[in-house]
Amino acid sequence: MSIHQNLLGGPAPTHLPDEPGREAIAAGTPAVEVAAAHPTSSLAWAILADEAFAAGSTVESYAYARTGYHRGLDALRRAGWKGHGPVPWEHEPNRGFLRALHALARAAGAIGEKEEHERCSTFLRDSSPTAADTLSA
Repeated sequence: MSIHQNLLGGPAPTHLPDEPGREAIAAGTPAVEVAAAHPTSSLAWAILADEAFAAGSTVESYAYARTGYHRGLDALRRAGWKGHGPVPWEHEPNRGFLRALHALARAAGAIGEKEEHERCSTFLRDSSPTAADTLSA
């Protein structure tokens, strides 16, 4: 028996590769510049969604979050994700997708998209309970 065998029978956790732009964001480059230079960066779009939401621009937040979410889904699929299974918060490159998913749930709730809010909230908790707890704190 392999020491890394999944005894729960579910899919193995998905670990995304480091995303473009993460270092630039960490160095203080504005998210809008990072998104323009690296449009596949879920993290940049998630930050833009957070900034827009904080400024009261809910529709813009929703649009930014949806972009980051879809860019993240693309990256997850390229990494072998089959539509379900853990996407651990503890693996830092996963955080852009998880933040975008949280931002999409939040903005969907704010604009009255109840079904999408519930779907995204459940998806976040199923993907990473740690992310759900951390981001809703």
